[in-house]
Amino acid sequence: MLDGTTIPAPARTRPGDLSILSGDRTNRQAPFIIRIADELAALSAYYELRHAEFVERQALFPGSDRDDTDDDPRTVVLVAMAPDGSVVGGVRLAPRTVDDIGWWSGSRLVVVDSAHAAGVGAALVRAACAHAESHGVLRFDATVQDRYAPMFRRLGWQDRGCGPTVSGRAHREMLWPIHRIQATADATKAMLADVLAPLTQQAGGLGPNGFRGDDGVPVPDSQVIAACDAIVPAMVERDPEWAGWCSVLVNINDLTAMGARPLGLLDAVAAPTRSHLTRIIRGVAAAAEAWRTPVLGGHTQVGVHASLSVTALGRTDQPVAAGGGRPGDTVSLIADLGGGWRPGYHGRQWDSTSFRSADELADMAGTIGRVRPAAAKDVSMAGIAGTLGMLAEASGTGAELDVASIPRPAEADMGNWLTCFPGYAMLVTDRDPVDTGRGPTTSAPCGRLTPEPGVRLRWPDGTMTVAVASTVTGLGAA
Repeated sequence: MLDGTTIPAPARTRPGDLSILSGDRTNRQAPFIIRIADELAALSAYYELRHAEFVERQALFPGSDRDDTDDDPRTVVLVAMAPDGSVVGGVRLAPRTVDDIGWWSGSRLVVVDSAHAAGVGAALVRAACAHAESHGVLRFDATVQDRYAPMFRRLGWQDRGCGPTVSGRAHREMLWPIHRIQATADATKAMLADVLAPLTQQAGGLGPNGFRGDDGVPVPDSQVIAACDAIVPAMVERDPEWAGWCSVLVNINDLTAMGARPLGLLDAVAAPTRSHLTRIIRGVAAAAEAWRTPVLGGHTQVGVHASLSVTALGRTDQPVAAGGGRPGDTVSLIADLGGGWRPGYHGRQWDSTSFRSADELADMAGTIGRVRPAAAKDVSMAGIAGTLGMLAEASGTGAELDVASIPRPAEADMGNWLTCFPGYAMLVTDRDPVDTGRGPTTSAPCGRLTPEPGVRLRWPDGTMTVAVASTVTGLGAA
């Protein structure tokens, strides 16, 4: 330095120490990896581990522990494999019913001796839970030996009480909590009461008594029903024609649920370019023609971010309210099970309308007006279970769904079907089941309204699991 002092030179670093962002370059090999056993060698090694543990060491089964679950082609076996390729543990999971309704169980969890398998059991359990949830499972349970129940509880499983005693060894019934339906309801509807609170300060805000939070709202001093829906901007940007179609679909569904006949539509459309705007309008026009409901006017803008909302007007002198249900009412689902998953929206949007004729669409649009149930609500982005929660909340009740009785397309697993937008689907309640008796729809009783709030799923063995813990929107009774 200029003053004559010296500064020690910085220590030289090895190339591997240049940055903390590069991480630890030590070549550490994972003690095991978990994967699906999709070849004979891994399956055979898993079966050998099971035989050694459950037949020879614990003597739980005479001769063999193999059963029908092993022969079910739907059964999935997960194995933990050491770096040398040897199988150090495994577990299987499979549907519990002939028709897979989203109820699976895990079983035959086994590891090699603890000295060579530290952490394998817990890792296999976690992997099984993740696999089940990723495949649309809504109930995942297991029957485990008492001595292993503490590990399951530490991993987050719920202890449901005593299970069977097998060859003198007591077992516990354990349930993995799956919150998929609750999460869908929370993400789409839970904030409504708070954010809409300012609108309730004005007389008539959020609709007249009996119609708060409904699909549509009776316009005062008239027989007109008004409904309004906006389309997610990301969908308008990436799939403009489909966004246009859906903007009409969801509004016609709202009028249908109110028992109203469509009169016309108003649209508010914006897009960054003329070509994008044209594609949105084409989708709106195609749907308006399909449902024979004209676009009467609206607002159109170019050179801004893409957006789309539509208002629908209909007429009825006796609107059907979502809040008309009572405890003890039968819940029926009326749905069009035709079609398939919309490309690019698998598991989220079922397209049952784009291939239907205008006569078929008109027939479905008149369904609620013909059958006139005590309460009705069209299934929205909250899914079947979440929408039933909204109907129950508006009625001042709770609800139960009989999972095995829910009409469902063969191509849709139960987890997706109960949380997706299903195209055309109406939830209705009345003292007796509601049957449309015509058209392309399927209808079936699949639940009931209850005095207790929330939505519960009833399974074929009588077990109840919670789908929605309490109210969905917080708006309360209509």
